[in-house]
Amino acid sequence: MNQLVTPVIDALADIIFGKDQQIKLAVCSLLCKGHLLIEDLPGMGKTTLSHGLADTLGLSYQRVQFTSDLLPADITGSAIFNTTDHSFTFHPGPIFSQVLLADEINRASPKTQSALLEAMEERQVTIDGTSHLLPNPFFVIATQNPLHQSGTHPLPESQLDRFFMRISIGYPDETAERKLIMGFSPKRTTEVRPALTDQQLLELQDQVTDVKLPPPVIDYIISLVQFTRNSGLFHDPLSPRASIALGSATKAWALMAGRNYAIPEDVQAIFSPVAGHRLNLSVKEQDKVVSDILDQVLVPV
Repeated sequence: MNQLVTPVIDALADIIFGKDQQIKLAVCSLLCKGHLLIEDLPGMGKTTLSHGLADTLGLSYQRVQFTSDLLPADITGSAIFNTTDHSFTFHPGPIFSQVLLADEINRASPKTQSALLEAMEERQVTIDGTSHLLPNPFFVIATQNPLHQSGTHPLPESQLDRFFMRISIGYPDETAERKLIMGFSPKRTTEVRPALTDQQLLELQDQVTDVKLPPPVIDYIISLVQFTRNSGLFHDPLSPRASIALGSATKAWALMAGRNYAIPEDVQAIFSPVAGHRLNLSVKEQDKVVSDILDQVLVPV
């Protein structure tokens, strides 16, 4: 595994027991400069993983608890009138941090959810006609409760598409849950020291772009995307933006494995979290449906 990535994953493993795959996927998303959506039941460690990612990568962060009465200006900030010089002064909101933890994002109204669209896509916020650049790097890590729970609003498709990956933490295995019951508490995020500097993270992100995608791997990605468009099984097949995301995630997964070239197994490892929410699949059905797709599309020789 890549020597810079290993300390990050090891540190996060001390915060979330028994979830190595989910941790690797979360790190993969951030290496691709992608925003991350974590969907699961309350009490599964969504917010803990979000905090841990920010702390382990040494990034400044703000947490916003999304509620039904949250307004867009509570996130982006607003211009406040200064009675002394009779002018408006912009007061930045919590989105002006390297990581915005949008906790329970689907408990806010669609209007408030959509306030994140410009920030997630263009890395800037426009207030009263003036654009304000966000820090670099900048990530939105959002947690979401299942839609069957009361007080939730579905994310618009355009918002879902802005998230590079959607992952689910899932229940701990028996060994991890036994540790929790016996009082072996995971590390608190406040006890975690950064495993990377800002500059190292930016260097890793640059290295992702240098990973080679051999023609057979590109053909494999295109075949998977074309299957979602031509099979007639999906009302919302994968878009070109999804194709680009699959290519980036494949390269990041290869880099994390210590390679400068990608193989078909890299595509298979990241296909579900990159494609599932874009195909409008629920977390419960995502892995099953994606597994069926992978079974039907031949791996290039």
